Amino acid sequence: MAFRVLLTGDAARDLEEIYDYIAGHDSPAAADHVLDQIEEVVRGLSRFPNRGNFPNELLALGIRDYRETLFKPYRVIYRVIGARVYVYLVADGRRDMQTLLARRLLGA
Repeated sequence: MAFRVLLTGDAARDLEEIYDYIAGHDSPAAADHVLDQIEEVVRGLSRFPNRGNFPNELLALGIRDYRETLFKPYRVIYRVIGARVYVYLVADGRRDMQTLLARRLLGA
Protein backbone atom coordinates (compact mmCIF):
# COMPACT_ATOMS: atom_id res chain seq x y z
CA MET A 1 0.00 0.00 0.00
CA ALA A 2 1.37 3.37 -0.99
CA PHE A 3 0.87 6.23 1.43
CA ARG A 4 0.23 9.77 0.29
CA VAL A 5 2.89 12.16 1.60
CA LEU A 6 1.86 15.76 2.24
CA LEU A 7 4.03 18.68 3.34
CA THR A 8 2.52 21.20 5.71
CA GLY A 9 3.06 24.85 4.88
CA ASP A 10 5.66 25.04 7.65
CA ALA A 11 7.61 22.09 6.21
CA ALA A 12 7.54 23.61 2.71
CA ARG A 13 8.92 26.87 4.16
CA ASP A 14 11.59 24.87 6.00
CA LEU A 15 12.77 23.44 2.68
CA GLU A 16 12.85 26.90 1.09
CA GLU A 17 14.86 28.29 4.00
CA ILE A 18 17.32 25.39 3.91
CA TYR A 19 17.80 25.86 0.17
CA ASP A 20 18.26 29.63 0.46
CA TYR A 21 20.75 29.27 3.32
CA ILE A 22 22.90 26.72 1.52
CA ALA A 23 22.73 28.58 -1.80
CA GLY A 24 23.79 31.79 -0.07
CA HIS A 25 26.55 30.31 2.08
CA ASP A 26 27.87 27.62 -0.28
CA SER A 27 26.45 27.33 -3.80
CA PRO A 28 23.19 26.76 -5.64
CA ALA A 29 24.56 23.37 -6.79
CA ALA A 30 25.12 22.30 -3.17
CA ALA A 31 21.63 23.54 -2.26
CA ASP A 32 20.15 21.55 -5.16
CA HIS A 33 21.95 18.41 -3.98
CA VAL A 34 20.75 18.74 -0.37
CA LEU A 35 17.19 19.52 -1.44
CA ASP A 36 17.16 16.53 -3.82
CA GLN A 37 18.36 14.23 -1.03
CA ILE A 38 15.79 15.50 1.47
CA GLU A 39 13.03 15.15 -1.13
CA GLU A 40 14.15 11.55 -1.77
CA VAL A 41 13.86 10.81 1.95
CA VAL A 42 10.38 12.35 1.98
CA ARG A 43 9.31 10.36 -1.10
CA GLY A 44 10.50 7.17 0.62
CA LEU A 45 7.88 7.74 3.31
CA SER A 46 5.20 6.76 0.80
CA ARG A 47 6.52 3.19 0.88
CA PHE A 48 7.75 2.78 4.45
CA PRO A 49 6.32 5.48 6.72
CA ASN A 50 6.70 3.52 9.94
CA ARG A 51 10.42 2.94 9.48
CA GLY A 52 11.31 6.16 11.25
CA ASN A 53 12.20 6.50 14.89
CA PHE A 54 10.28 8.41 17.51
CA PRO A 55 12.06 11.72 18.17
CA ASN A 56 13.84 11.51 21.54
CA GLU A 57 12.66 14.98 22.52
CA LEU A 58 9.03 13.88 22.17
CA LEU A 59 9.56 10.44 23.69
CA ALA A 60 10.83 12.18 26.83
CA LEU A 61 7.37 13.76 27.06
CA GLY A 62 5.60 10.44 26.41
CA ILE A 63 4.55 11.49 22.89
CA ARG A 64 4.60 8.72 20.29
CA ASP A 65 2.46 10.36 17.59
CA TYR A 66 5.38 11.57 15.47
CA ARG A 67 8.30 9.88 13.79
CA GLU A 68 11.49 11.10 12.21
CA THR A 69 13.80 10.12 9.40
CA LEU A 70 17.11 11.68 8.49
CA PHE A 71 19.33 13.04 5.79
CA LYS A 72 22.04 14.11 8.22
CA PRO A 73 22.12 16.61 9.69
CA TYR A 74 18.53 17.28 8.60
CA ARG A 75 15.64 15.73 10.48
CA VAL A 76 12.25 15.18 8.86
CA ILE A 77 9.49 15.02 11.47
CA TYR A 78 6.21 13.50 10.33
CA ARG A 79 3.03 11.80 11.45
CA VAL A 80 1.18 8.88 9.87
CA ILE A 81 -2.60 9.24 9.92
CA GLY A 82 -4.46 6.54 8.03
CA ALA A 83 -3.04 6.29 4.52
CA ARG A 84 -1.43 9.73 4.70
CA VAL A 85 1.93 10.93 5.94
CA TYR A 86 2.06 14.56 7.06
CA VAL A 87 5.51 16.15 7.16
CA TYR A 88 5.49 18.87 9.82
CA LEU A 89 9.12 19.88 10.13
CA VAL A 90 12.41 19.70 8.25
CA ALA A 91 15.27 21.14 10.27
CA ASP A 92 18.98 20.94 10.88
CA GLY A 93 19.29 18.59 13.84
CA ARG A 94 22.00 20.80 15.35
CA ARG A 95 19.36 23.40 16.19
CA ASP A 96 17.58 23.54 19.53
CA MET A 97 15.16 20.81 18.57
CA GLN A 98 13.41 20.68 21.95
CA THR A 99 12.23 24.26 21.56
CA LEU A 100 11.51 23.92 17.86
CA LEU A 101 9.41 20.80 18.31
CA ALA A 102 7.56 22.25 21.27
CA ARG A 103 6.71 25.38 19.32
CA ARG A 104 5.86 23.71 16.02
CA LEU A 105 4.10 20.54 17.13
CA LEU A 106 2.85 21.27 20.62
CA GLY A 107 1.94 24.94 20.22
CA ALA A 108 4.14 25.93 23.17
